Amino acid sequence: MKKNIVMNKNVIMKKMFVRTALASAIAVAVALPLAQPASASSHREAPFITNTPKVDGTDFYMFRSYESGREDYVTIIANYLPLQAAYGGPNYFDLDPSALYEIHLDNNGDAKEDLTFQFDFRDVTTDLKVPVGDRMTSVPLKNIGQIGPGVGDTANVSVRQTYEVALVRGDRRKGDRHPLHQAGSRRTTFAKPMDNIGTKSIPDYSSYAAAHVYDVEIPGCSGTGRVFVGQRREGFAVNLGEIFDLVNTNPLGAPDGETNIIADDNITSLALELPIHCIASGKDPVIGGWTTSSLRQASVLNPAPDFSKGKPPVIQGGAYTQVSRLGMPLVNEVVIGLVDKDRFNSSKPKDDAQFLQYVTHPSLPTLLEILFADAGARAPTLFPRSDLVAAFLTGVPGLNQPKKVVPAEMLRLNTGTPVTAPGSQQNLGVLGGDLAGFPNGRRPGDDVVDIELRVAMGALISDSAIAPNNTAPFTDGATVSAADFDNQFPYLKTPMPGADGL
Repeated sequence: MKKNIVMNKNVIMKKMFVRTALASAIAVAVALPLAQPASASSHREAPFITNTPKVDGTDFYMFRSYESGREDYVTIIANYLPLQAAYGGPNYFDLDPSALYEIHLDNNGDAKEDLTFQFDFRDVTTDLKVPVGDRMTSVPLKNIGQIGPGVGDTANVSVRQTYEVALVRGDRRKGDRHPLHQAGSRRTTFAKPMDNIGTKSIPDYSSYAAAHVYDVEIPGCSGTGRVFVGQRREGFAVNLGEIFDLVNTNPLGAPDGETNIIADDNITSLALELPIHCIASGKDPVIGGWTTSSLRQASVLNPAPDFSKGKPPVIQGGAYTQVSRLGMPLVNEVVIGLVDKDRFNSSKPKDDAQFLQYVTHPSLPTLLEILFADAGARAPTLFPRSDLVAAFLTGVPGLNQPKKVVPAEMLRLNTGTPVTAPGSQQNLGVLGGDLAGFPNGRRPGDDVVDIELRVAMGALISDSAIAPNNTAPFTDGATVSAADFDNQFPYLKTPMPGADGL
């Protein structure tokens, strides 16, 4: 009896320690909400995000679906957790079950979210064991046999993830929140496919992943949409290493003259396909979109973690705090100054006036002129840069600017622009004469690096006296086009396998 009393006392003391520590941490976080820097998006470009890669948003796509028969839908893809090496076991690349991942839509131009899709993840852990002598011993791997081909074929899986999606109308924290259901049922839980461990574990990954595309009912709207969350092959094309080595490449060279260094990496996609009439207002066809991720304000190490009993190594509490934000590509990577990258990603579009100087007086064109003066590079001399304000903050008049617009950074799409078939898409988007491409939304095959380099150097300015490089074909040398992707939802290709069995 005395031994039991001592053991119970120890358990109680441990619980009291965890509660006290958590309460203290929450108190500090509430008192000093800006003490910790927020993270960034677009492949590790801000200081804090290197500590929390699971909530690092890397790319955001929003376009009218060009899959045959789906032209009345908009596809939205938010990518997270960058630079995944396919062989990165044994844990691979699950998303953070303590984080909140969100996709926001503004359909009236006021720089505030009108619709928010929230993704919540949950780890499902099975303590798989194998007989070792006269004992059963827990295994150290995520799987002990083949996975799939069906969604429910998980008997050999130790750890997998499920998720729920909710639609919030109005303010993301105060609005009306309703879960998305699988079409024809009341089920609100969806399965995330395992990452592409290798061809022995998952022989036909393409079919296995396709089984995880769900038809869903949209709360408050007739018609159904689709959702998929899972690993895909990285779709972003960039000459990453050389770009950050003082643009150690020829910016006036061939568009395909360099290596896309991340071509064999994977990414994790949160993909939605939504009926246009469910997300665009009847008064204006233009919608704005961005993605964010948020973490709890405080965390404390669990002194006695036990996954089998639902006790993670870190306990989190407090309100959600935004730590990543991404709308237009490359904004935080090459537009926002280093000192403000973390702050930008904790902010909301409605407060973007504080970052206006980075758009009206950008540093990138000046840096390119300094680096490539000998090659004739000259930065535009018109200030403030109203052309960049239209491209990044308001949308371009007559293309994708809302009828009533508050300047704010987000990706804007005119849902009334006709779809361009994949075989006819121009990877320079609007600059290439394709009005359905970037910056009118963003498709996977839009070469946004080359587009933004050219726009930064004055491609939207007609006066060559103040923009001498307005027709120069600036490029990073790593190109991409619609031919590099699938022509059906979720468009990004099957992820690279960790092993191919050869």
